[in-house]
Order: sequence, then C-alpha cells, then structure tokens
Amino acid sequence: MLLIDIFSLCLRIGELAFTAVVAGLTGQYLHQHKGSRAWDEKRFIYTEVIAAIGILYSLLFLLPFMASFIHWPMDFFLFAGTMIAFALLAHYDNNCGSIWNWNGITGGNTCDKFRADLAFLFLASIFFLVSALLGIYVMHRHTRTTHVDKTSTRRRRWYSRRY
Repeated sequence: MLLIDIFSLCLRIGELAFTAVVAGLTGQYLHQHKGSRAWDEKRFIYTEVIAAIGILYSLLFLLPFMASFIHWPMDFFLFAGTMIAFALLAHYDNNCGSIWNWNGITGGNTCDKFRADLAFLFLASIFFLVSALLGIYVMHRHTRTTHVDKTSTRRRRWYSRRY
C-alpha cells in the first residue's frame, strides 16, 4: 500500500504541475488577446477553467489517504475535460503548422508556447487517467464481499435478548 500511496502522490504532483503550466500559458494567451471578442477565445476560456479545476482538485487531494482514492470519478471527468480541451486547441487554426512538429519548442514565440500548452495539456490528461485507473484498482481491491450464513429463519426482535 505504501508504493500505491507514493505513486498517487507523484501523480497528484504531476497533475498540479502540468495544469499550472497550462493555466499559465493559456492565461498569457488570453491576456495578449484581451481586445478580441470572447466568442473567438471560447476554447481558451474552457481550457483555463479546466486547468483551474484541475489545480484545485490536485491541491485538495494531494495527500495520499484512502479517502483520496474514493474520488476516482472526478479524476476520470478531469481526464475527459482535459482531452476535450486538447482537441479544441488542436483544431484551432493559428497558422503554426502541425501540432506534432516539436522542432524549436523551447523558443519564446507564440507558436512554441501554443505547442507547449498542448503538450502539457496532454500530459495532464494522461496523469488524470492513470490516477483514475489507480483509484479504481484500489477501490476494487479493498471492496470485500460478505457472505451471510442463514442458520435461522426467525428474526430477532430489537427488544429481545440475545441469550
């Protein structure tokens, strides 16, 4: 169980770091384009909201207790939300070429930041997926089935004595 707790802690730290980078890069893009219409920036606003929810969720369940594994459906929903944000940003026409072309990703121009935003968004979604799968595994392993032997058919009343 100790290895699972350490792995869960590493996943939460990765989720926190990746969603923080996504929030920062997307926020910088929104700040640079604050004069344009909000309808043109809807996919970036959605990405910013998903990143903020991911940061909040990762901070709330950073410590690896058994209760943090119960919330695996939220991990799955955040995985779906980050993948939707990834798809929305991947289909954004920004004249940067292919999103899979990683040459010059360390530069400081807009296309490099956009590709870095996509990369960290994808990594965050994978971490949320692995965290959800880990939560399903832990909950399935700790769920015990009880077997009841029927020795008597008569029910005991609440007021009667046991002996």
